[in-house]
Amino acid sequence: MLFWIISIVLSLLIITTVIYFNIFIRYRNRIKNAWSDIDVQLKQRYDLIPNLVEVVKQYAKYESNTLEEITRKRSEYLNTTEIEQKAVSGSNVTKAMKNLFAIIENYPELLADKSFINLQNQLVSIEDSIQMARRYYNAVVRDNNIAVESFPGIVFSRFMGFRAGSFFEMDTLEKEVIMVKLKA
Repeated sequence: MLFWIISIVLSLLIITTVIYFNIFIRYRNRIKNAWSDIDVQLKQRYDLIPNLVEVVKQYAKYESNTLEEITRKRSEYLNTTEIEQKAVSGSNVTKAMKNLFAIIENYPELLADKSFINLQNQLVSIEDSIQMARRYYNAVVRDNNIAVESFPGIVFSRFMGFRAGSFFEMDTLEKEVIMVKLKA
């Protein structure tokens, strides 16, 4: 009788462990997939930057420091690997882009340039995609963290080495919308 009770308890423990292990693996893979989506969008954003900078260079020859800063910040992003580093680096690029758009306001002929308008529309589209990908990533991280930090998941996650994920936070400056004011 005692043997059957022990067998049932061990079986339930093994089954529960397997279930939670699979849950944690599922969330870990969703987090990787969601981060990959963000990374793709950010790479598209950073691939667009050299084209935008080139168009602006044609008009704003005296603003080379800002243009060089954007290029440097873009390179920093491309050379980082950790999610937290990429988030900080992405915020730095956004800050540099705000400076660029402030400069652009001083060049009305640039604001009417078809190449610039096309690049600006592409940038807006990419920013929207980044926002959606970031929301999905943070939702997956939230679900993972709930599974990892709630009972009985907390017991199994610690035993199996699974940890809570890091949210992809926006810098407060990045939360501001990049606006380009068209001068009449």
